Order: sequence, then C-alpha cells, then structure tokens
Amino acid sequence: MTDFLIAPSILSADFARLGEEVDNVLAAGADVVHFDVMDNHYVPNLTIGPLVCAALRKHGVTAPIDVHLMVKPVDRIIPDFAEAGASYITFHPEGSEHVDRSLQLIQQCGCKSGLVFNPSTPLDVLEYVIDKVDMILLMSVNPGFGGQRFIAKTLDKLKSARQIIANNGGDIRLEVDGGVTVDNIADIARAGADTFVAGSAVFGAANAEDANKYDSVIAKMRQELAQALADI
Repeated sequence: MTDFLIAPSILSADFARLGEEVDNVLAAGADVVHFDVMDNHYVPNLTIGPLVCAALRKHGVTAPIDVHLMVKPVDRIIPDFAEAGASYITFHPEGSEHVDRSLQLIQQCGCKSGLVFNPSTPLDVLEYVIDKVDMILLMSVNPGFGGQRFIAKTLDKLKSARQIIANNGGDIRLEVDGGVTVDNIADIARAGADTFVAGSAVFGAANAEDANKYDSVIAKMRQELAQALADI
C-alpha cells in the first residue's frame, strides 16, 4: 500500500478554536484527523471524549476521524465513538479482556478496527486476530503525552509489522504515532508505514499567527514521502 496518509493529532491543536484548527490543517493537505483519547488510568493523562468527536462532525468535518483509545476497558466507549462519527477506532490489547470481541464490536458498529502496540509490546496477538484488523498502529513513543522523541527501534518493528501484513494479504493500514517530523518521515515510510500521525510537528509549526501555517510543513512531509516512495 503506497497511498501515504498524513494524520495530524489534534492533541497538539488549540482547543479554544478546534474546529478552525482542523479546517486549516485539512485545507493544508492533511488526510485524516487523529483523535487521542486518554483516561488518566491506562495512560497518565486525561483528554477528550465522544462529544468532541461529534462536535467536529457537526462543525462540518468530513475527513476520516481516526480515534485512538488509550483507555481501559475499551468496550463501553466504542459504541459512543462510533455514534459520534469515528471512522477508525483503534485500541491497545492491554485495554481489552477479549481482544477478538472488541475488534468485532468496532466492526459491528460500522467502523474500521485496529490494534495499537506500545514500544515494548510484542506483535504476537496479531497472529490470532489479523482477519479482524483494518489498521495496525505502532507507538513510537510511550503513550500519554505529545512532543516526545521518536524511538528509533520502531523502524525494525515497522518492518516486522509490514511483513505480517504481506504474509496475510490483507488491506491493512500501518500507522505510526509519536515523534514523526519532516526529518524522519521518509525513513519511517521506507520501514513500511503508510499512515503518519504528527501532532507537535504540524500544530506546533512556526509562524503560528498565519492561518495557513500548516501548508509548509505538510508540503515538506509530502516531498519527503515522495522521495521515500521512489526508494521503495
């Protein structure tokens, strides 16, 4: 799969004007809205819930919304996000007592399902549920806070995940989240990722007073991805 998608994480956006921020980043060329949900239980931070997702849809956002659940347990909140307009719902295996059941629940609610793997979490569970997975998300930082540095070992893990996808022949996206920047996005793509979550690198772009501040950084990411595609 070589259609690269850029998915800015709204965790780094200005929440006082979130609708405008999302409109601007999509107008600048982003493909997906990445939506980080933290419960101050599974991870040490507290963020946003389905009401904010529904508000973005009501605001007029039509792009895919990629909901990353850093919560435990996950099953109770999955239908709420599906109803709120999520396109993808991903969760950590540690957040579910029955991973297969949670994946089925997401799909039964009409969303695409995915599993998220922390830096030290092995990919073993994929062997048993790969037929129910539409997305694999590898964390390249420890979840809970934005602005962390990319963990280089994730590149090897991306290669392993890409091989798993190839062996199973499924139409599965491979996403990476954490420390993605203009400087490393090409290497991440060469390792096998096709979907790139970038929070601070996009929403923290310079010339913050400019309504079109995101154009430059996303254009640079596209240039780097084009070069990576030529190398693959």
